[in-house]
Amino acid sequence: MLQCIWRSSSFSFAPRLVLRLVSYSKFTSALSYPTESSTAPVIMSDKKRKAPAASKEPSAKLQKLTPVKEKQAKAEGWLQEHLKQQRTEMNDMKFNKKRRQFISDAEKIKQGSEGVLYWMSRDQRVQDNWALIHAQRLAVKENLPLHVCFCLVVPKSELSTLRHYSFMLKGLAEVAKECKKLDIQFHLLRGSPGDVLPGFVSDRGLGAVVTDFSPLREPRQWLEDVKKKLSKGIPLIQVDAHNIVPCWVASPKQEYAARTIRGKITKLLPEYLTDFPLVEKHPYTATRTAKHIDWDETLTSLKVDRTVGETEWAKPGTKAGIAMLESFIDVRLKLFDTQRNDPNAPALSQLSPWIRFGHLSAQRVALQVQHSGRKAGVSVASYIEELVVRRELTDNFCFYNKKYDSVEGAYEWAQKTLKDHAKDKRPYLYSREQLEKAKTHDKLWNAAQYQMVIEGKMHGFLRMYWAKKILEWTSSPEEALSIALYLNDRYELDGQDPNGFVGCMWSICGIHDQGWAERPIFGKIRYMNYKGCLRKFDVPRFERKYCPKNL
Repeated sequence: MLQCIWRSSSFSFAPRLVLRLVSYSKFTSALSYPTESSTAPVIMSDKKRKAPAASKEPSAKLQKLTPVKEKQAKAEGWLQEHLKQQRTEMNDMKFNKKRRQFISDAEKIKQGSEGVLYWMSRDQRVQDNWALIHAQRLAVKENLPLHVCFCLVVPKSELSTLRHYSFMLKGLAEVAKECKKLDIQFHLLRGSPGDVLPGFVSDRGLGAVVTDFSPLREPRQWLEDVKKKLSKGIPLIQVDAHNIVPCWVASPKQEYAARTIRGKITKLLPEYLTDFPLVEKHPYTATRTAKHIDWDETLTSLKVDRTVGETEWAKPGTKAGIAMLESFIDVRLKLFDTQRNDPNAPALSQLSPWIRFGHLSAQRVALQVQHSGRKAGVSVASYIEELVVRRELTDNFCFYNKKYDSVEGAYEWAQKTLKDHAKDKRPYLYSREQLEKAKTHDKLWNAAQYQMVIEGKMHGFLRMYWAKKILEWTSSPEEALSIALYLNDRYELDGQDPNGFVGCMWSICGIHDQGWAERPIFGKIRYMNYKGCLRKFDVPRFERKYCPKNL
């Protein structure tokens, strides 16, 4: 969804593979709202309208990566082949136990168990998945078979769309196929985890459950439900396989802004930003195999809103995600630093859907961009800032703030200024239906909304403008936030994600930002307008492309 808006701290990748982290080196008053894997706004400056001087952060030595041969880099599919080789060479890498936390009191697998289970949720991939890596090593240590399960939940909601569930299920079908080749049993369970998973564990005689991490309230409630119903003596272990630095390790509290978490994350990167070992063919075969899954029938049977259809540009699954990463490194990365604020320029990674559904590891993306994209210069620094610091800041906010999707979750200064200006006269007032159908006076806004409805994506810079105009054109901040989240989560392929919540909260409620010059409606919330967009990029060109004449 919306993305964090910021210019990066500078990552430079030296010949010795030394990563230097530098605080913002060149901020401008312009905003950049990346579409990289998050929807949180990117704050262009930490100080009011002034660019802070660059300052160096602690350096961090990274694991040496196998060089990519030039002839491979020129051939389509070179990255897929390179990763196969890379994972095999790193197979003796140890699992950092700080990535895990025990949810249950039990920590040892019961004797006589018939297997270990990885309950896959947020991170829907086989390779580059610390949770699955940990589960396999537990199983191998105990000479046990390995099982993977996914609990399919379809809420009765306007947010349950074919667009999201098709992308997810087709990615899971790829996971199941890969698991079968590796002699890992993949199970698709229908229902809420608390209702179906404990019984499955008991019936199969499984001795431990490993799962991944999400900071959002519903997955956290699922975890609590499973904990309560799981038989005593069975370890329930959570591994943060989504963040490079585990969320609870990066900080024990809600961070105020990127500048307050950046140093904490960069200090820990030498320990956590490593390559991944291979998830291998499992040496112990299960006596009870998984049921056959008809993926087409499963998708057809789902009661979802099919008016929000599949997208053509984004193909689901890890293989497609790696192909998109390859094209970003080869073609678009060099443009990222200078052209990422231009919605007409092909300068963004386009990776957010694959990272949101866990088809692609952000850690893998960071490693490959740093290594394979070294010739792109400053663009690597700009991109890594958004991918690592800004993205992980959004998990921090949702993990430590229970009201992450409410005006009540904003800072006190923001709540006060929004309340003070809640009754200010609006130049236009639109209903949710009018906004959803792109029926406003603003052709640029309509074009951005139309792109989101049709393609399931919106350029990061426009996401900021889009959300801020909703604040300006609705009757209250509460209504504006509700509509922005609804539209974002219903249509954006990368929706219903911490980055989306924080992106809307940044744009409307000033999260991770500061007070600016006071003005009507916005109060001290950062302001954006049409004229500012005209100064940034060719607005008429974008309008011609995405704004149908009948809108």
